Amino acid sequence: IDFDVGLRNLDLIMGCERRVVYDLINVIQDEATLNQALIKDKHCENLYVLPASQTRDKDALTRDGVEKVLKDLTEKMGFEYVVCDSPAGIEQGALMALYFADEAIVTTNPEISSVRDSDRILGILSSKSRRAETNGIPVKEHLLITRYSPERVEKGEMLSVQDIQEI
Repeated sequence: IDFDVGLRNLDLIMGCERRVVYDLINVIQDEATLNQALIKDKHCENLYVLPASQTRDKDALTRDGVEKVLKDLTEKMGFEYVVCDSPAGIEQGALMALYFADEAIVTTNPEISSVRDSDRILGILSSKSRRAETNGIPVKEHLLITRYSPERVEKGEMLSVQDIQEI
């Protein structure tokens, strides 16, 4: 599910941008069914994309609406895994994806500002997710470091893994 309302791009990355008819917001607002909005990947049999809206306001993402979509995907349609692609930054789309997370892969670059932003996201997961609110099992967290270059670390041009862990 692409949660980047207004700036969707998962459909572009997945090569299905020309097949988008309905989106996540259409489903939340009962303007389309999940079956109408889901786009089946042409290369991977069990992969589907639910695109974000390109034109709607982020406020159209409601907790109840997102919960219903996730429940329908898992309980009615039998999806074993639902990957939520969260937008960069902390806004409505990111907060909705984080709230319902069971497991989270947070990406960061080896730069101080990116690491600090990722640390804030991890803090939200541990304090404002549904699991945190209900004192459930904590969200399983993973930090994925992208654009990492051992050569640049040696030259002092980039944070090391140890530096990132300390921040």
